[in-house]
Amino acid sequence: MIELLGQYVGRYHIVERLGTGGMATVYRAFDSRLERDVAVKFIRADVLRDEMFLKRFEREAKALARLSHPNIVKVLDYGEHEGMPYLVMEYVRGDTLKGKLGSPIPWREAARMLLPVAEALDYTHRQNIIHRDVKPANILLTGKGDIKLTDFGIAKVLESEQSTQLTRTGVGIGTPQYMAPEQWRGESLPQTDIYSLGVVFYELVTGCRPYDADTPAAIFEKMLIDPLPRPKDFVLHLPESVEMVLFKALAKNPDDRYVNMAEFAIALEKLVLDQP
Repeated sequence: MIELLGQYVGRYHIVERLGTGGMATVYRAFDSRLERDVAVKFIRADVLRDEMFLKRFEREAKALARLSHPNIVKVLDYGEHEGMPYLVMEYVRGDTLKGKLGSPIPWREAARMLLPVAEALDYTHRQNIIHRDVKPANILLTGKGDIKLTDFGIAKVLESEQSTQLTRTGVGIGTPQYMAPEQWRGESLPQTDIYSLGVVFYELVTGCRPYDADTPAAIFEKMLIDPLPRPKDFVLHLPESVEMVLFKALAKNPDDRYVNMAEFAIALEKLVLDQP
């Protein structure tokens, strides 16, 4: 990827690299017209060489720009620079939920943190938009303590080209440890996001992911064959009500999960309000 630091991309002055992933690089930039910081996500030009890609990207960017929810990072603009499409988003100061991982946190705190995410996903599902890559790195904790979900759309844009290669290559759309079983087969449903958010809840509560291995293919095999490791094996005094939520959200069959994200949000809210 070409070096962009210090350059102008349209009206955006690229100031700082915030992060790089397999599909894209995110920068902090200064919007010289509106005089504010923004985040600019550039999709790598070598990821896809599909002549229809830019059209798909434009279509999805317009759909994302219409989303308006307090717990979703707002898409402000989009464009293309030297063959690289980019999204311009509000710049959120803070850390990601990934920094909370590594050891169990109290289950009620975990439910309270993820409830706004579930509500945001319920909103997008009602707009016929599935996230497809719900994971701790895409959940932002602002300096004011608010929760915001980011990175909508990238997986959708890339999915049509790569989904047919999921089982063959073991590398698909999403992050292997958080992908639902059907996602490995190239399918995406609202229940796919329920599964991924369930993995995040499991990881926060227990301190580890339910299925992990050295390769994506090994993760997929474990997910298909192995039963879900019981959360109480990691947190001895975990209430049965928390386990039941995790068992349902992480069911291998999408039909056995919550009917929709609104129902999952209600289950999380009940945990938040549960009296010790």
